[in-house]
Amino acid sequence: KIDRDTKTLKARALEAMREAISDFHFAPGERLVERKLCEELGVSRSVVREVLRHLESEGLVVSTAHRGPSVATLDEATALQIYELREDLEAIGARACAERASDRDLQRLERRLGQLAAAFARGESRAILGATTDFYETMFLSAGKTEAWSILKSLNARVTSLRRMTVTSQGRAEESLNEMRAILECLLSRDPARAEAACRDHVRKAAAVATAIFRSSA
Repeated sequence: KIDRDTKTLKARALEAMREAISDFHFAPGERLVERKLCEELGVSRSVVREVLRHLESEGLVVSTAHRGPSVATLDEATALQIYELREDLEAIGARACAERASDRDLQRLERRLGQLAAAFARGESRAILGATTDFYETMFLSAGKTEAWSILKSLNARVTSLRRMTVTSQGRAEESLNEMRAILECLLSRDPARAEAACRDHVRKAAAVATAIFRSSA
């Protein structure tokens, strides 16, 4: 159940549902029954309906006429499209960050990566995902690429699901952190071309891992 504090019930319920889907508390394809969700979240049916509509707009939930809402199933083809968008957007953000970020911005990026490394060391998947998002947000905003970040944020729920899937595969956690360190090194060196290339390399490697997982499960 969610706590009733400064956040609105809808915002907290939405956050809880995103995490539940990302954590596979609700499996891909599973029906989402309003009455049951009201009990689990401790909110009204109207709040649940608003949350489900929002999740549908994020691509995490699908609704059909005879079945109602259910957890969306992310297939290989859709995942690859998301990785293509990620690659181009993050490359844009990295290049601009290397060109425009202030020294203070770069110090913030170093702190963000330190937080990410600490989360990896603790093995806390939720903290890893949160710290990764914080790193990229700092990079985009330091670059002045607010619209690119807004577009990427609209994909964030599905990006997070894919990130959870790939990071937990054998050996990927260490590789991913090393790739993020390489991106930061290029940004600190203020080398736009290398920063862009490092971002593209990172996303392509993540896409290759995801492709292998999809094909092995198929």
